[in-house]
Amino acid sequence: MKQTGRTRLVGVLRFIPAVIWMAVIFTLSSRTGNEVGTLLPFFQQFFPSMESFDWGHYVSYFVLAAAIDFGIGKRADRLVWKIAIVLLCGLYGVTDEYHQSFVDGRTPDIMDIRNDMIGAAVWVLLISIRPLRKLWRKF
Repeated sequence: MKQTGRTRLVGVLRFIPAVIWMAVIFTLSSRTGNEVGTLLPFFQQFFPSMESFDWGHYVSYFVLAAAIDFGIGKRADRLVWKIAIVLLCGLYGVTDEYHQSFVDGRTPDIMDIRNDMIGAAVWVLLISIRPLRKLWRKF
């Protein structure tokens, strides 16, 4: 089926949430080590057992995977696209860690990339559950 200019534009616009979320991740990664250290006590009020910010990587890249999945649309139901979503999130995680190497008080950490990819993989696995996938594809 040949795409018209309108359907191509709609396809491109579906990636806006992913681009916005990538900008959010970039902005949060731009915070210095001291700024991140001041945020932790705030969140520990609500989650007393939280000892580190590692959970933030899971959540951030879970959301990024969902946004990329939304952009890809129904094609994302195919295994090759599920793998691509996790790999794209991992690649963005690599660039995020590289970016952090230039921020005062921050250092790149391979474990963060692992956590990013786990968050993305959890999205891909959850959305593979038929009732959840049917609900998600209505958007």
